[in-house]
Amino acid sequence: MLLVPFRDENAPQLCDWIRSGRDNFLWGGPAFEYPLQVEKVREHIAKKEVTPYLVMHDGIAVGYIDIYRVSTSEFRLCRVLIAETSARGQGLGKQLVSLALDVVSEDPKIRTASLAVFAHNEAAVRCYTSLGFELLPDETKVREFQGEHWTLYRMTKQIA
Repeated sequence: MLLVPFRDENAPQLCDWIRSGRDNFLWGGPAFEYPLQVEKVREHIAKKEVTPYLVMHDGIAVGYIDIYRVSTSEFRLCRVLIAETSARGQGLGKQLVSLALDVVSEDPKIRTASLAVFAHNEAAVRCYTSLGFELLPDETKVREFQGEHWTLYRMTKQIA
């Protein structure tokens, strides 16, 4: 598995991966409307604080991740996605996050990696916990999606 820079021409593929409003909210929170639009993806990846990656496995694009610079000492892992449901449950998400942490740790000023994850996304919560992320209970929030209330965890990991 490897991370390659996500480019403008990859935006249509990312949009195709997000197949429902629920998937869109689970992946991007309130940041993007569904259906996901190519131009909105391109606007997002053009932000100076966002470094987007396409995730390749056996030469095939299987996912996406943003590394978002919060400050000089913190990066946030955002919009983590293993695209195909048939590819989920095989440890690819853990590999993806590990690769992103490797990228983050290349910057000697970085002390913290953080992320947010919906509590009901139990597989993702387990993945992040297994990689050393810790829940910040005082920063738990609630987001509303179509009348449902989704608990949003914030998690952090100290980098060397």
